[in-house]
Amino acid sequence: MNMKRLLLAIAAAFVITYSTDFLVHGLWLRPDYLAAQSLWRPAEEMRTFEHWVTLAQLIAVTTFVILWAKGFAGRGIVMGIVFGLLVGMSQHVWAIVNYVAMPVPGALAAKWFLAGVAEAVVLGIVTSLIYKPRGTSEP
Repeated sequence: MNMKRLLLAIAAAFVITYSTDFLVHGLWLRPDYLAAQSLWRPAEEMRTFEHWVTLAQLIAVTTFVILWAKGFAGRGIVMGIVFGLLVGMSQHVWAIVNYVAMPVPGALAAKWFLAGVAEAVVLGIVTSLIYKPRGTSEP
């Protein structure tokens, strides 16, 4: 395994995830969250749990990149898109389950799912461009 490229891909995936999550949840979905605010913890209380979100993101991107490195690396950007799509659908199916189990608006659940899958596709593209197995030429 190419450890330098692995760590670089994990770092890039973390930055992308953190950034896109801010854009999606902090900006785009803000009105949806305000409309359903009875479902969430108060903002001050949520801030006390931010470190858990950061840890969850780190675990998710590390798992994503290692899975790529172990079974898909070196197969090109199209495989990165397919990998991201499949992992994204698998990883974000929780949005559909939450819609069934909680009084979450359907539009919000759909946005969670679609945004998560789109983010995973971007991660697949970036990971395919950054992580190269040992012995392959550098980009």
